[in-house]
Amino acid sequence: MNGWTGTILRVDLNAGTAQRETLPTPLLEEYLGGRGLGMRLMRDHFRLAPLDPAMPLIFAVGPLCGTPAPTAARLLVVSRSPLTGTICACSAGGRFARRLKAAGLDALVITGRSQKPAVLAIGPDGITILPAGPLWGRDVPATAAALKGRGSVAAIGPAGENGVPFASIVMDEGSSADRGGLGAVMGAKNLKAVVVDGNRVTAIADPAALDKARRDVLRLFNASPVIFGPLGIAEFGTPVLVDLMAQRRMTPTGNFRATFFEGSAAYSGPAIKEAFTPRKNGCCDCPIQCRKATEQGVPLPEYETASHFGALNGVNDLQAIVAANRVCNDLGLDGISAAATIAAWSEIRGEFPTAEQLPGLLEDTALRRGAGELLALGSRRLAERLGRPELSMSVKSLELPAYDPRGAYGMALAYCTSSRGGCHLQAYPISHEILRKPVPTDRFTFSGKARIITIAEDTNAAMDSLAACKFALFGASLEEYAELLTAATGIGYSPQRLREIGRRICLTERFYNCANGFSRKDDRLPERFFSEPGTSGDGIHIPPIDRRRFEDELDKYYRIRGLNADGCFDDAGFLEKLP
Repeated sequence: MNGWTGTILRVDLNAGTAQRETLPTPLLEEYLGGRGLGMRLMRDHFRLAPLDPAMPLIFAVGPLCGTPAPTAARLLVVSRSPLTGTICACSAGGRFARRLKAAGLDALVITGRSQKPAVLAIGPDGITILPAGPLWGRDVPATAAALKGRGSVAAIGPAGENGVPFASIVMDEGSSADRGGLGAVMGAKNLKAVVVDGNRVTAIADPAALDKARRDVLRLFNASPVIFGPLGIAEFGTPVLVDLMAQRRMTPTGNFRATFFEGSAAYSGPAIKEAFTPRKNGCCDCPIQCRKATEQGVPLPEYETASHFGALNGVNDLQAIVAANRVCNDLGLDGISAAATIAAWSEIRGEFPTAEQLPGLLEDTALRRGAGELLALGSRRLAERLGRPELSMSVKSLELPAYDPRGAYGMALAYCTSSRGGCHLQAYPISHEILRKPVPTDRFTFSGKARIITIAEDTNAAMDSLAACKFALFGASLEEYAELLTAATGIGYSPQRLREIGRRICLTERFYNCANGFSRKDDRLPERFFSEPGTSGDGIHIPPIDRRRFEDELDKYYRIRGLNADGCFDDAGFLEKLP
Protein backbone atom coordinates (compact mmCIF):
# COMPACT_ATOMS: atom_id res chain seq x y z
CA MET A 1 0.00 0.00 0.00
CA ASN A 2 1.38 3.42 -0.93
CA GLY A 3 1.57 6.15 1.72
CA TRP A 4 -0.33 4.28 4.41
CA THR A 5 0.59 1.00 6.07
CA GLY A 6 -3.08 0.03 6.33
CA THR A 7 -2.52 -1.21 9.88
CA ILE A 8 -3.31 -0.05 13.41
CA LEU A 9 -2.21 -1.64 16.66
CA ARG A 10 -4.75 -2.06 19.46
CA VAL A 11 -3.23 -2.52 22.91
CA ASP A 12 -5.39 -3.50 25.89
CA LEU A 13 -3.47 -2.79 29.10
CA ASN A 14 -6.10 -4.58 31.20
CA ALA A 15 -5.56 -7.86 29.39
CA GLY A 16 -1.94 -7.24 28.47
CA THR A 17 -2.68 -7.95 24.80
CA ALA A 18 -1.73 -6.33 21.49
CA GLN A 19 -3.42 -6.99 18.17
CA ARG A 20 -2.75 -5.63 14.71
CA GLU A 21 -5.81 -4.73 12.68
CA THR A 22 -6.18 -3.91 8.99
CA LEU A 23 -8.02 -0.69 8.21
CA PRO A 24 -10.37 -0.44 5.22
CA THR A 25 -8.74 1.53 2.41
CA PRO A 26 -11.81 3.81 1.89
CA LEU A 27 -11.64 4.87 5.55
CA LEU A 28 -8.00 5.90 5.14
CA GLU A 29 -8.76 7.74 1.92
CA GLU A 30 -11.56 9.74 3.55
CA TYR A 31 -9.90 10.49 6.92
CA LEU A 32 -6.22 10.46 5.83
CA GLY A 33 -4.50 9.92 9.20
CA GLY A 34 -3.47 11.99 12.21
CA ARG A 35 -6.37 13.99 13.57
CA GLY A 36 -8.91 12.69 11.05
CA LEU A 37 -8.12 9.02 11.59
CA GLY A 38 -7.96 9.53 15.34
CA MET A 39 -11.41 11.14 15.39
CA ARG A 40 -12.87 8.35 13.27
CA LEU A 41 -11.41 5.75 15.63
CA MET A 42 -13.08 7.59 18.55
CA ARG A 43 -16.56 7.12 17.11
CA ASP A 44 -17.58 4.30 19.44
CA HIS A 45 -15.91 5.80 22.51
CA PHE A 46 -16.42 9.58 22.59
CA ARG A 47 -19.12 9.44 25.29
CA LEU A 48 -16.82 7.75 27.81
CA ALA A 49 -15.40 9.83 30.66
CA PRO A 50 -11.86 11.03 29.90
CA LEU A 51 -10.26 8.89 32.60
CA ASP A 52 -12.39 5.80 32.04
CA PRO A 53 -9.96 2.92 31.44
CA ALA A 54 -11.86 2.09 28.25
CA MET A 55 -11.22 5.58 26.83
CA PRO A 56 -8.74 5.19 23.94
CA LEU A 57 -5.48 7.10 23.82
CA ILE A 58 -4.59 7.25 20.14
CA PHE A 59 -1.28 8.09 18.46
CA ALA A 60 -1.88 8.55 14.71
CA VAL A 61 0.54 9.46 11.93
CA GLY A 62 -0.26 10.61 8.40
CA PRO A 63 0.22 9.17 4.91
CA LEU A 64 3.14 11.53 4.20
CA CYS A 65 5.08 10.45 7.30
CA GLY A 66 8.14 8.48 6.25
CA THR A 67 8.32 10.20 2.87
CA PRO A 68 10.47 13.22 1.92
CA ALA A 69 7.40 15.51 2.15
CA PRO A 70 8.39 18.62 4.15
CA THR A 71 7.11 19.03 7.75
CA ALA A 72 5.23 15.69 7.68
CA ALA A 73 7.16 13.83 10.40
CA ARG A 74 4.46 14.53 12.98
CA LEU A 75 1.62 12.74 14.72
CA LEU A 76 -1.60 13.58 16.51
CA VAL A 77 -2.50 12.31 19.97
CA VAL A 78 -6.28 11.97 20.24
CA SER A 79 -8.56 11.31 23.21
CA ARG A 80 -11.00 13.20 25.41
CA SER A 81 -9.58 15.96 27.59
CA PRO A 82 -9.74 15.63 31.39
CA LEU A 83 -9.30 19.41 31.64
CA THR A 84 -12.18 20.40 29.38
CA GLY A 85 -14.29 17.34 28.68
CA THR A 86 -14.04 18.13 24.96
CA ILE A 87 -12.68 15.88 22.29
CA CYS A 88 -8.99 16.67 21.98
CA ALA A 89 -6.27 16.28 19.35
CA CYS A 90 -2.69 17.45 19.93
CA SER A 91 0.00 17.66 17.26
CA ALA A 92 3.61 16.78 18.12
CA GLY A 93 6.81 16.41 16.15
CA GLY A 94 10.08 14.58 16.70
CA ARG A 95 11.37 11.16 15.72
CA PHE A 96 8.54 9.29 17.43
CA ALA A 97 6.14 9.68 14.48
CA ARG A 98 8.72 8.39 12.01
CA ARG A 99 9.51 5.40 14.20
CA LEU A 100 5.81 4.57 14.65
CA LYS A 101 5.32 4.58 10.88
CA ALA A 102 8.50 2.51 10.45
CA ALA A 103 6.97 -0.02 12.85
CA GLY A 104 4.31 -0.56 10.20
CA LEU A 105 1.54 1.42 11.89
CA ASP A 106 -0.81 4.23 10.90
CA ALA A 107 -2.11 4.41 14.46
CA LEU A 108 -1.62 3.04 17.95
CA VAL A 109 -4.81 2.70 20.03
CA ILE A 110 -4.30 2.12 23.76
CA THR A 111 -7.14 1.17 26.10
CA GLY A 112 -7.39 -0.25 29.60
CA ARG A 113 -5.29 0.32 32.69
CA SER A 114 -2.21 -1.62 33.67
CA GLN A 115 -2.28 -3.03 37.20
CA LYS A 116 1.25 -1.71 37.73
CA PRO A 117 3.19 1.12 36.08
CA ALA A 118 4.17 -0.01 32.59
CA VAL A 119 6.11 0.85 29.47
CA LEU A 120 4.78 -0.22 26.08
CA ALA A 121 7.64 -1.26 23.80
CA ILE A 122 7.02 -1.70 20.07
CA GLY A 123 9.85 -2.97 17.90
CA PRO A 124 10.73 -5.07 14.86
CA ASP A 125 10.84 -8.17 17.04
CA GLY A 126 7.46 -7.72 18.66
CA ILE A 127 5.42 -5.85 21.24
CA THR A 128 6.13 -6.02 24.96
CA ILE A 129 4.55 -4.49 28.04
CA LEU A 130 7.43 -3.88 30.44
CA PRO A 131 7.34 -3.01 34.16
CA ALA A 132 8.03 0.68 34.73
CA GLY A 133 8.36 0.66 38.49
CA PRO A 134 11.87 2.18 38.63
CA LEU A 135 10.78 4.94 36.18
CA TRP A 136 7.59 5.95 38.01
CA GLY A 137 8.19 9.31 39.65
CA ARG A 138 11.14 10.18 37.42
CA ASP A 139 11.12 13.17 35.09
CA VAL A 140 10.85 12.98 31.30
CA PRO A 141 14.58 13.34 30.45
CA ALA A 142 15.51 10.56 32.88
CA THR A 143 12.78 8.33 31.47
CA ALA A 144 13.83 8.99 27.86
CA ALA A 145 17.48 8.34 28.72
CA ALA A 146 16.63 5.02 30.36
CA LEU A 147 14.66 3.83 27.32
CA LYS A 148 16.52 5.36 24.38
CA GLY A 149 18.27 2.10 23.52
CA ARG A 150 14.88 0.66 22.56
CA GLY A 151 13.88 3.47 20.16
CA SER A 152 12.01 6.75 20.25
CA VAL A 153 10.15 7.60 23.44
CA ALA A 154 6.87 9.33 24.28
CA ALA A 155 6.62 9.71 28.05
CA ILE A 156 4.79 11.44 30.85
CA GLY A 157 6.39 13.11 33.84
CA PRO A 158 5.18 13.32 37.43
CA ALA A 159 2.36 15.66 36.36
CA GLY A 160 0.77 12.93 34.27
CA GLU A 161 1.34 10.33 36.98
CA ASN A 162 -0.40 12.60 39.49
CA GLY A 163 -3.38 13.26 37.24
CA VAL A 164 -2.79 16.99 36.68
CA PRO A 165 -5.49 17.73 34.07
CA PHE A 166 -3.10 19.79 31.93
CA ALA A 167 -0.29 17.23 31.92
CA SER A 168 1.51 16.71 28.62
CA ILE A 169 3.02 13.80 26.71
CA VAL A 170 6.61 14.60 25.78
CA MET A 171 8.51 13.10 22.84
CA ASP A 172 12.20 12.40 23.35
CA GLU A 173 13.43 15.55 21.55
CA GLY A 174 11.25 17.82 23.70
CA SER A 175 8.33 18.20 21.28
CA SER A 176 5.14 17.50 23.17
CA ALA A 177 1.40 17.01 23.00
CA ASP A 178 0.57 19.74 25.51
CA ARG A 179 -2.93 21.06 25.36
CA GLY A 180 -5.90 19.44 27.05
CA GLY A 181 -4.06 17.19 29.50
CA LEU A 182 -3.71 13.96 27.53
CA GLY A 183 -0.71 13.16 29.75
CA ALA A 184 -3.23 12.64 32.55
CA VAL A 185 -5.14 10.17 30.36
CA MET A 186 -1.88 8.28 29.87
CA GLY A 187 -1.14 8.44 33.59
CA ALA A 188 -4.60 7.10 34.44
CA LYS A 189 -3.69 4.06 32.35
CA ASN A 190 -0.59 3.54 34.52
CA LEU A 191 1.44 3.94 31.33
CA LYS A 192 4.73 5.76 31.88
CA ALA A 193 5.98 5.65 28.31
CA VAL A 194 5.68 4.24 24.83
CA VAL A 195 8.93 3.37 23.09
CA VAL A 196 8.89 2.46 19.42
CA ASP A 197 11.31 1.40 16.72
CA GLY A 198 10.97 -0.07 13.27
CA ASN A 199 12.63 -0.60 9.92
CA ARG A 200 9.74 -0.48 7.47
CA VAL A 201 10.10 1.90 4.50
CA THR A 202 7.05 3.90 3.43
CA ALA A 203 6.05 2.98 -0.11
CA ILE A 204 5.60 5.89 -2.54
CA ALA A 205 3.42 5.61 -5.65
CA ASP A 206 5.32 8.16 -7.77
CA PRO A 207 8.72 9.14 -6.32
CA ALA A 208 9.53 11.53 -9.18
CA ALA A 209 6.26 13.44 -8.76
CA LEU A 210 6.75 13.58 -5.00
CA ASP A 211 10.26 14.97 -5.42
CA LYS A 212 8.96 17.67 -7.76
CA ALA A 213 6.19 18.59 -5.32
CA ARG A 214 8.72 18.64 -2.48
CA ARG A 215 10.98 21.02 -4.37
CA ASP A 216 7.99 23.28 -5.13
CA VAL A 217 7.15 23.45 -1.43
CA LEU A 218 10.74 24.24 -0.46
CA ARG A 219 10.86 27.07 -3.01
CA LEU A 220 7.71 28.56 -1.48
CA PHE A 221 9.19 28.20 2.02
CA ASN A 222 12.35 30.01 0.92
CA ALA A 223 10.26 32.84 -0.54
CA SER A 224 8.26 33.32 2.67
CA PRO A 225 9.50 36.13 4.94
CA VAL A 226 7.56 34.61 7.86
CA ILE A 227 9.56 31.39 7.53
CA PHE A 228 13.01 32.28 6.19
CA GLY A 229 13.05 36.09 6.29
CA PRO A 230 15.56 38.02 8.43
CA LEU A 231 12.99 38.03 11.26
CA GLY A 232 11.47 34.69 10.35
CA ILE A 233 10.70 31.75 12.60
CA ALA A 234 13.60 29.74 11.17
CA GLU A 235 16.01 32.37 12.50
CA PHE A 236 14.47 33.30 15.85
CA GLY A 237 11.79 30.68 16.48
CA THR A 238 8.28 31.67 17.49
CA PRO A 239 9.52 34.16 20.17
CA VAL A 240 10.02 36.53 17.24
CA LEU A 241 6.30 37.21 17.82
CA VAL A 242 6.98 38.81 21.22
CA ASP A 243 7.92 42.18 19.76
CA LEU A 244 5.19 42.01 17.11
CA MET A 245 2.44 41.37 19.66
CA ALA A 246 3.78 44.22 21.80
CA GLN A 247 3.69 46.57 18.82
CA ARG A 248 0.09 45.52 18.11
CA ARG A 249 -0.91 46.09 21.75
CA MET A 250 -2.26 42.57 22.17
CA THR A 251 0.14 40.97 24.65
CA PRO A 252 -1.91 39.34 27.46
CA THR A 253 -0.63 40.97 30.64
CA GLY A 254 -1.52 40.43 34.31
CA ASN A 255 -4.09 37.70 33.62
CA PHE A 256 -5.42 39.60 30.59
CA ARG A 257 -6.13 42.79 32.56
CA ALA A 258 -3.87 44.68 30.15
CA THR A 259 -2.55 44.15 26.61
CA PHE A 260 0.91 45.72 26.83
CA PHE A 261 3.91 44.79 28.98
CA GLU A 262 6.84 47.15 29.27
CA GLY A 263 9.32 44.38 29.99
CA SER A 264 8.53 42.06 27.06
CA ALA A 265 11.71 42.91 25.13
CA ALA A 266 13.67 41.00 27.79
CA TYR A 267 12.42 37.67 26.42
CA SER A 268 11.93 38.49 22.72
CA GLY A 269 13.41 36.42 19.92
CA PRO A 270 16.47 38.68 19.56
CA ALA A 271 16.97 38.74 23.34
CA ILE A 272 16.93 34.94 23.51
CA LYS A 273 19.36 34.71 20.60
CA GLU A 274 21.76 37.17 22.23
CA ALA A 275 21.60 35.48 25.63
CA PHE A 276 21.93 31.85 24.52
CA THR A 277 23.33 31.68 20.97
CA PRO A 278 20.78 28.92 20.44
CA ARG A 279 21.09 26.00 18.08
CA LYS A 280 18.27 24.74 15.92
CA ASN A 281 16.30 21.94 17.53
CA GLY A 282 13.30 21.39 15.30
CA CYS A 283 11.32 18.36 14.30
CA CYS A 284 12.77 15.38 12.46
CA ASP A 285 13.82 16.28 8.88
CA CYS A 286 11.92 19.60 9.00
CA PRO A 287 13.56 22.31 6.87
CA ILE A 288 12.18 25.14 9.04
CA GLN A 289 13.67 24.10 12.40
CA CYS A 290 11.66 26.71 14.35
CA ARG A 291 12.36 25.26 17.80
CA LYS A 292 15.57 26.34 19.52
CA ALA A 293 17.74 24.92 22.28
CA THR A 294 20.75 25.99 24.29
CA GLU A 295 24.19 24.70 23.34
CA GLN A 296 23.67 22.06 26.04
CA GLY A 297 20.46 20.90 24.36
CA VAL A 298 17.98 22.44 26.82
CA PRO A 299 14.81 23.45 24.90
CA LEU A 300 14.19 27.20 24.92
CA PRO A 301 10.66 28.57 25.33
CA GLU A 302 8.41 29.14 22.38
CA TYR A 303 6.32 32.30 22.07
CA GLU A 304 3.30 31.14 24.06
CA THR A 305 5.32 29.96 27.03
CA ALA A 306 7.68 32.93 27.02
CA SER A 307 4.80 35.41 26.92
CA HIS A 308 2.68 33.69 29.56
CA PHE A 309 5.49 33.16 32.05
CA GLY A 310 6.50 36.71 31.16
CA ALA A 311 3.80 39.33 30.62
CA LEU A 312 0.85 37.31 31.88
CA ASN A 313 2.57 36.94 35.26
CA GLY A 314 4.44 40.25 35.26
CA VAL A 315 7.91 38.68 34.93
CA ASN A 316 10.67 40.15 32.73
CA ASP A 317 13.48 37.85 33.83
CA LEU A 318 14.59 35.72 30.86
CA GLN A 319 16.49 33.20 32.98
CA ALA A 320 13.44 32.59 35.16
CA ILE A 321 11.23 32.12 32.09
CA VAL A 322 13.68 29.62 30.62
CA ALA A 323 13.81 27.80 33.97
CA ALA A 324 9.99 27.68 34.12
CA ASN A 325 9.87 26.31 30.59
CA ARG A 326 12.39 23.62 31.51
CA VAL A 327 10.37 22.55 34.55
CA CYS A 328 7.30 22.16 32.33
CA ASN A 329 9.23 20.05 29.82
CA ASP A 330 10.88 17.91 32.49
CA LEU A 331 7.79 17.30 34.63
CA GLY A 332 5.31 17.13 31.76
CA LEU A 333 3.12 20.23 32.09
CA ASP A 334 1.37 22.30 29.42
CA GLY A 335 3.14 25.65 29.83
CA ILE A 336 0.18 27.69 28.57
CA SER A 337 -2.31 26.25 31.05
CA ALA A 338 0.22 26.19 33.88
CA ALA A 339 1.15 29.85 33.44
CA ALA A 340 -2.46 30.96 32.95
CA THR A 341 -3.57 29.09 36.06
CA ILE A 342 -0.84 30.77 38.12
CA ALA A 343 -1.97 34.14 36.70
CA ALA A 344 -5.62 33.54 37.64
CA TRP A 345 -4.62 32.43 41.14
CA SER A 346 -2.38 35.48 41.45
CA GLU A 347 -5.08 37.96 40.48
CA ILE A 348 -7.53 36.35 42.91
CA ARG A 349 -5.11 36.61 45.82
CA GLY A 350 -3.88 40.06 44.75
CA GLU A 351 -0.21 39.16 44.38
CA PHE A 352 1.74 37.83 41.40
CA PRO A 353 4.77 35.57 41.88
CA THR A 354 8.32 36.81 41.72
CA ALA A 355 10.55 35.47 38.97
CA GLU A 356 12.31 33.25 41.47
CA GLN A 357 9.06 31.68 42.66
CA LEU A 358 7.85 30.47 39.25
CA PRO A 359 9.84 27.21 38.95
CA GLY A 360 8.93 26.15 42.48
CA LEU A 361 5.24 26.76 41.88
CA LEU A 362 5.41 24.58 38.77
CA GLU A 363 7.15 21.79 40.66
CA ASP A 364 4.49 22.02 43.37
CA THR A 365 1.80 21.80 40.68
CA ALA A 366 3.24 18.67 39.07
CA LEU A 367 3.69 17.02 42.47
CA ARG A 368 0.38 18.34 43.88
CA ARG A 369 1.97 19.70 47.04
CA GLY A 370 1.35 22.92 48.92
CA ALA A 371 -0.14 25.61 46.69
CA GLY A 372 0.29 23.17 43.81
CA GLU A 373 -2.67 21.15 45.02
CA LEU A 374 -4.87 24.11 44.09
CA LEU A 375 -2.92 25.10 40.96
CA ALA A 376 -3.19 21.53 39.65
CA LEU A 377 -6.93 22.03 39.21
CA GLY A 378 -6.52 24.31 36.20
CA SER A 379 -7.76 27.88 36.13
CA ARG A 380 -11.51 27.25 35.84
CA ARG A 381 -11.79 24.83 38.73
CA LEU A 382 -9.36 26.90 40.80
CA ALA A 383 -11.29 30.14 40.20
CA GLU A 384 -14.60 28.45 40.98
CA ARG A 385 -13.24 27.00 44.20
CA LEU A 386 -11.97 30.43 45.27
CA GLY A 387 -15.29 32.09 44.43
CA ARG A 388 -14.05 34.11 41.43
CA PRO A 389 -15.02 32.06 38.35
CA GLU A 390 -14.90 35.15 36.12
CA LEU A 391 -11.11 35.33 36.51
CA SER A 392 -10.41 32.10 34.65
CA MET A 393 -9.33 33.30 31.22
CA SER A 394 -10.45 30.19 29.39
CA VAL A 395 -12.95 28.93 26.83
CA LYS A 396 -14.48 25.51 27.50
CA SER A 397 -12.00 25.37 30.43
CA LEU A 398 -8.95 25.54 28.13
CA GLU A 399 -6.76 28.48 29.11
CA LEU A 400 -6.29 31.09 26.39
CA PRO A 401 -2.89 31.42 24.72
CA ALA A 402 -0.85 34.59 24.22
CA TYR A 403 -3.02 36.57 21.79
CA ASP A 404 -5.45 38.97 23.45
CA PRO A 405 -8.75 38.68 21.53
CA ARG A 406 -9.45 42.42 21.94
CA GLY A 407 -6.64 42.97 19.43
CA ALA A 408 -7.75 40.43 16.80
CA TYR A 409 -11.45 39.76 16.33
CA GLY A 410 -10.97 36.66 14.19
CA MET A 411 -9.00 35.24 17.09
CA ALA A 412 -11.88 36.11 19.43
CA LEU A 413 -14.27 34.05 17.31
CA ALA A 414 -11.81 31.20 16.73
CA TYR A 415 -11.18 30.74 20.46
CA CYS A 416 -14.90 30.04 20.85
CA THR A 417 -15.49 27.82 17.82
CA SER A 418 -12.44 25.60 18.40
CA SER A 419 -13.50 22.06 19.24
CA ARG A 420 -10.94 21.70 22.02
CA GLY A 421 -11.58 25.05 23.73
CA GLY A 422 -9.50 28.24 23.83
CA CYS A 423 -7.06 27.24 21.10
CA HIS A 424 -5.22 29.49 18.64
CA LEU A 425 -4.11 26.71 16.30
CA GLN A 426 -7.33 25.25 14.92
CA ALA A 427 -7.93 28.35 12.78
CA TYR A 428 -4.86 30.51 13.57
CA PRO A 429 -6.33 33.83 12.35
CA ILE A 430 -3.11 35.53 13.51
CA SER A 431 -1.76 34.41 10.13
CA HIS A 432 -3.96 36.91 8.23
CA GLU A 433 -4.85 39.41 10.96
CA ILE A 434 -1.23 40.00 12.02
CA LEU A 435 1.20 38.16 9.70
CA ARG A 436 -0.72 39.04 6.51
CA LYS A 437 -0.74 35.46 5.21
CA PRO A 438 -2.16 34.51 2.76
CA VAL A 439 -3.71 37.99 2.54
CA PRO A 440 -4.16 40.68 5.21
CA THR A 441 -7.50 41.21 6.94
CA ASP A 442 -8.67 43.99 9.25
CA ARG A 443 -8.08 42.73 12.79
CA PHE A 444 -10.60 45.14 14.31
CA THR A 445 -13.66 43.93 12.43
CA PHE A 446 -15.82 40.82 12.58
CA SER A 447 -16.95 41.33 8.99
CA GLY A 448 -16.34 38.17 6.98
CA LYS A 449 -14.56 36.44 9.84
CA ALA A 450 -17.12 33.62 10.24
CA ARG A 451 -16.44 32.36 6.74
CA ILE A 452 -12.68 32.92 7.01
CA ILE A 453 -12.55 31.00 10.30
CA THR A 454 -14.60 28.16 8.83
CA ILE A 455 -12.28 27.80 5.84
CA ALA A 456 -9.21 28.01 8.08
CA GLU A 457 -10.55 25.37 10.47
CA ASP A 458 -11.23 23.01 7.57
CA THR A 459 -7.80 23.66 6.06
CA ASN A 460 -5.98 23.13 9.34
CA ALA A 461 -7.96 19.97 10.09
CA ALA A 462 -6.78 18.62 6.73
CA MET A 463 -3.18 19.55 7.55
CA ASP A 464 -3.52 17.88 10.96
CA SER A 465 -4.85 14.77 9.22
CA LEU A 466 -1.85 14.73 6.91
CA ALA A 467 0.04 15.20 10.20
CA ALA A 468 1.94 18.08 8.60
CA CYS A 469 2.95 21.29 10.35
CA LYS A 470 0.56 24.21 9.98
CA PHE A 471 3.55 26.57 9.77
CA ALA A 472 3.98 25.17 6.26
CA LEU A 473 0.96 27.27 5.29
CA PHE A 474 3.04 30.43 5.79
CA GLY A 475 4.62 29.50 2.46
CA ALA A 476 2.78 26.65 0.77
CA SER A 477 -0.93 25.81 0.55
CA LEU A 478 -3.26 22.84 0.33
CA GLU A 479 -2.59 22.82 -3.41
CA GLU A 480 1.02 21.78 -2.91
CA TYR A 481 0.14 19.31 -0.15
CA ALA A 482 -2.54 17.76 -2.37
CA GLU A 483 0.19 17.20 -4.97
CA LEU A 484 2.44 15.61 -2.35
CA LEU A 485 -0.38 13.34 -1.18
CA THR A 486 -1.34 12.33 -4.72
CA ALA A 487 2.28 11.44 -5.50
CA ALA A 488 2.68 9.48 -2.27
CA THR A 489 -0.55 7.47 -2.44
CA GLY A 490 -1.36 7.31 -6.15
CA ILE A 491 -4.87 8.58 -5.35
CA GLY A 492 -6.03 11.86 -6.84
CA TYR A 493 -6.44 14.61 -4.25
CA SER A 494 -7.26 18.26 -4.88
CA PRO A 495 -7.26 21.19 -2.41
CA GLN A 496 -11.06 21.10 -2.51
CA ARG A 497 -11.15 17.42 -1.57
CA LEU A 498 -8.74 17.99 1.29
CA ARG A 499 -10.82 20.89 2.55
CA GLU A 500 -13.98 18.78 2.41
CA ILE A 501 -12.22 16.09 4.46
CA GLY A 502 -11.27 18.83 6.92
CA ARG A 503 -14.87 19.98 7.10
CA ARG A 504 -16.03 16.43 7.88
CA ILE A 505 -13.50 16.21 10.71
CA CYS A 506 -14.48 19.57 12.23
CA LEU A 507 -18.17 18.64 12.16
CA THR A 508 -17.42 15.24 13.67
CA GLU A 509 -15.59 16.90 16.56
CA ARG A 510 -18.46 19.31 17.13
CA PHE A 511 -20.97 16.46 17.07
CA TYR A 512 -18.95 14.59 19.70
CA ASN A 513 -18.87 17.70 21.89
CA CYS A 514 -22.58 18.44 21.45
CA ALA A 515 -23.40 14.84 22.35
CA ASN A 516 -21.43 15.39 25.57
CA GLY A 517 -23.39 18.49 26.52
CA PHE A 518 -21.49 21.34 24.86
CA SER A 519 -23.45 24.02 23.01
CA ARG A 520 -23.61 27.75 22.37
CA LYS A 521 -23.35 28.41 26.10
CA ASP A 522 -19.77 27.13 25.92
CA ASP A 523 -18.78 29.06 22.78
CA ARG A 524 -18.15 32.22 24.76
CA LEU A 525 -15.29 34.40 25.90
CA PRO A 526 -14.73 35.46 29.51
CA GLU A 527 -16.75 38.57 30.40
CA ARG A 528 -13.58 40.64 30.80
CA PHE A 529 -13.15 40.95 27.05
CA PHE A 530 -16.60 42.49 26.58
CA SER A 531 -16.49 44.90 29.52
CA GLU A 532 -12.86 46.00 29.93
CA PRO A 533 -10.63 47.73 27.36
CA GLY A 534 -7.10 46.67 26.57
CA THR A 535 -4.06 48.95 26.82
CA SER A 536 -4.30 51.63 24.14
CA GLY A 537 -1.24 53.59 23.04
CA ASP A 538 1.05 54.45 20.14
CA GLY A 539 -2.02 55.44 18.12
CA ILE A 540 -3.70 52.05 18.63
CA HIS A 541 -7.07 51.93 20.40
CA ILE A 542 -8.00 48.61 22.11
CA PRO A 543 -11.66 48.83 23.16
CA PRO A 544 -13.76 46.04 24.66
CA ILE A 545 -15.23 43.64 22.12
CA ASP A 546 -18.71 44.54 20.87
CA ARG A 547 -20.85 41.71 22.24
CA ARG A 548 -23.61 42.14 19.65
CA ARG A 549 -21.20 41.94 16.74
CA PHE A 550 -19.53 38.92 18.26
CA GLU A 551 -22.87 37.13 18.69
CA ASP A 552 -23.92 38.06 15.14
CA GLU A 553 -20.73 36.58 13.71
CA LEU A 554 -21.13 33.45 15.84
CA ASP A 555 -24.65 33.08 14.37
CA LYS A 556 -23.14 33.34 10.88
CA TYR A 557 -20.56 30.70 11.74
CA TYR A 558 -23.30 28.31 12.87
CA ARG A 559 -25.26 28.89 9.64
CA ILE A 560 -22.19 28.31 7.47
CA ARG A 561 -21.53 25.07 9.35
CA GLY A 562 -25.17 23.95 8.95
CA LEU A 563 -25.75 24.01 12.71
CA ASN A 564 -28.79 25.17 14.63
CA ALA A 565 -28.93 28.38 16.65
CA ASP A 566 -27.49 26.53 19.67
CA GLY A 567 -24.42 25.50 17.69
CA CYS A 568 -25.46 21.85 17.54
CA PHE A 569 -27.14 19.37 15.18
CA ASP A 570 -30.82 18.86 14.42
CA ASP A 571 -29.93 15.53 12.80
CA ALA A 572 -29.19 12.99 15.55
CA GLY A 573 -28.06 10.54 12.88
CA PHE A 574 -25.35 12.81 11.48
CA LEU A 575 -22.49 10.38 12.18
CA GLU A 576 -24.23 7.48 10.45
CA LYS A 577 -24.15 9.41 7.17
CA LEU A 578 -20.35 9.72 7.26
CA PRO A 579 -17.80 7.18 6.00
